Amino acid sequence: MAKVYTVLFIVVVLGIAFAIIRNLEKRREGRRAALLKRRFSAEEREEIGRDFDLYKRLPDDVRDELDGLAHVFIEEKFFEPCGGLEEVTGHMQRVIACQACLLIVRAPHHDYEKLRSILVYPEAYRAPGQHGAEDVRLGESWGTGSVVLSWGSVVGGGRNSHDGHDVVLHEFAHQLDQADGAGDGVPELESRGAYREWAAVFKPAFDVFQQRVDAGERTVIDDYGAENPAEFFAVVTETFYEKPKQLRKRYPALYAQLVKYYGVDPESWH
Repeated sequence: MAKVYTVLFIVVVLGIAFAIIRNLEKRREGRRAALLKRRFSAEEREEIGRDFDLYKRLPDDVRDELDGLAHVFIEEKFFEPCGGLEEVTGHMQRVIACQACLLIVRAPHHDYEKLRSILVYPEAYRAPGQHGAEDVRLGESWGTGSVVLSWGSVVGGGRNSHDGHDVVLHEFAHQLDQADGAGDGVPELESRGAYREWAAVFKPAFDVFQQRVDAGERTVIDDYGAENPAEFFAVVTETFYEKPKQLRKRYPALYAQLVKYYGVDPESWH
């Protein structure tokens, strides 16, 4: 009889726990739904556009959706000032959130679920590198749930939407790549067929790109992308949003694959 009561007790406890978890999930979903409907004020939009030029070029419907996602991002992620930075201001949070969420504005299967914190330094910072040496860095992405950014680099990349360099787009592309636990240049996709299609496009493009870099040829994609497939995906993402016409002209299959993955066609914004 004691065993029966024990089993019943466990069942009741599990049922209560499940009900609590489900209630919390419903509340979170309701809160998210409300945040997704929010828009930045005209003044906030103008301020965002000054430090993130591409934001001003977006179609109205895309910008509206982006605002909602950015509100969710700011609500759910923790921004931590580092390296003497006194505060990650509301404006800084909005600029970072809008750049990060641009990658998911039309890709609802991605939401940075594993990301917990964004560490922000005022400028480039030093971090331990290989063999005990220190590297000067502008940003980095950790598979453990954090992104590190230099605010100076965030603004520098955001204000110039045509140079193919944006540290936020780069590091958050890494976050998408790392979502499945492996930073290998292959983000989470929706089917086996999608993975086959991705490999059929990205591997040949990466091989050709490496050959061009090794030969000293100039290419629309930054040379840093030749380091490995993960960096190639991150650098190509920057190029996709900031130099879409050139990327489509030189790597049409690659561009088409990115349009399919991100759900947008940035060429129409420039």
